[in-house]
Amino acid sequence: MPHDDQPRDAENQPSPKDEATDDFVERSHTLPSGLRYTTTAGRMVLRREETKDGKTDGFRPKAEIFLVAYTADPAGTAESAGTDSQAADSQASVPPANRRPVVFAFNGGPGSSSVWLHMGLLGPRMVDSGDVGALTPPPFGLVDNPETILQHADLVMIDPVNTGFSRVVDGNEAGEFHGFEEDRDLVAEVIRLWTTRNNRWLSPKYLVGESYGTLRAVAVAGRLFDAYGMAVNGLGLISTVLNMATLDFAPGRDTPYALHLPTYAAIAHFHGRHGNRQLTDVVREAEDFAGREFGYALTRGSRLSAEEFDDVVRRLAEITTLDEGFIRRTNLRWDYAQFSAELLRDENLVVGRIDGRFTAPPANQQDSINWDDPSLSAINGPYSAAVNHYVRAELGYENDLPYEILTGRVQPWSYKSFEGVPVDVTGTLERLLAHNAHLRVHVDYGYHDGATPHFAAEYVWAHMRLNDAARARFTHHYHEAGHMMYLKPECRTDQLAALAEFVSAG
Repeated sequence: MPHDDQPRDAENQPSPKDEATDDFVERSHTLPSGLRYTTTAGRMVLRREETKDGKTDGFRPKAEIFLVAYTADPAGTAESAGTDSQAADSQASVPPANRRPVVFAFNGGPGSSSVWLHMGLLGPRMVDSGDVGALTPPPFGLVDNPETILQHADLVMIDPVNTGFSRVVDGNEAGEFHGFEEDRDLVAEVIRLWTTRNNRWLSPKYLVGESYGTLRAVAVAGRLFDAYGMAVNGLGLISTVLNMATLDFAPGRDTPYALHLPTYAAIAHFHGRHGNRQLTDVVREAEDFAGREFGYALTRGSRLSAEEFDDVVRRLAEITTLDEGFIRRTNLRWDYAQFSAELLRDENLVVGRIDGRFTAPPANQQDSINWDDPSLSAINGPYSAAVNHYVRAELGYENDLPYEILTGRVQPWSYKSFEGVPVDVTGTLERLLAHNAHLRVHVDYGYHDGATPHFAAEYVWAHMRLNDAARARFTHHYHEAGHMMYLKPECRTDQLAALAEFVSAG
């Protein structure tokens, strides 16, 4: 277990909120491997330059952003081997510790803190939550994460406004940063400011996001490049969605129904509905049908003949194991909330959306739609207990605000810059890949993820305007788990090994 030394600045206590000053606490720790590192936890004040009557009115606080930074101590780092002479010469004046890669990470929502990636995957301490079928009972706990990314890179976990302890400064509009552009610019400013203050402009830099955080990661990378000239080395996209139209079951939009089909098949397989067949065989069959016959049938609408309709119903029932009557009543089109309620109806169970491996009894067995998510209900308690303990007891940061893990207080969320068009950042990624020939993209998919299906992400990549060289800079990793694939220990191990290789290669 990591041990805590005395705080490096024992008097660095949180300042009163109305002073709007940074309130960070530093502590020293040691990994079981022997790597010594420093944590810096607290809130960074962001300011804007304001004018009044055409005159500069100074820099006024706008928000206080909670972050936890992990930096390896200089004595515990080593210069990377095999660096070519030109690169070595170019960084000769840069201390080794400042050449270490830095990972900036955040979750999604919008409305999610970074606790999931922080204490489920990347950080040196992680939640003892258990996994489906073997959940840890309250009061839960914390364990070491021997495969933490900190072994290979420094780490900065960022909580956007009104998640975690991040808040808008007193007197400012509470919802000012609840929107795509405002959120993008704010997170980019946090990264620029941290990089500048810590002399890390010449460190390899990676952005890692999960869910909406993947859309944010691409947008923030674009903002960093456009506003500050900061080029990142890589984007880690976990449970990704870059084009929201692929997930939107809007009237007249048929594509999402086909893109979800392989996920339905995978979840049915997990619950024993496909006998002894291999998961990959079940998924590939669903992908082939979704991309061919099912996609065609959806485009035909009422022009589909009765015989063709019957054939599609039969095949959908075989692939998803849903009842043929249900498939007919929905006219071949159902969303995930309906699937959640229907798949295990005969067992009086609903399945999770974030992770379709989880189940729970429905509130009402007659409901045709399930809005509750048993997977989120299963992990919310362990992660809440862990972060509230960890921040105070091990990081030394004290704050009486509630740590907002997954909140609705960021709603309504504004997409005003996408008015009349889908929320889509693939154009930004295309531009970044064209401008930066060294930018690489790492993608993690969960087969049982009902929130961001893997086939929907694959559809997005297939429709991006990229040359072969740019496509070769993508790596794709598939896991037999859900949205938060790191809940499954063997998936977490595989995921961290791949991420370690990804950040080390830069």
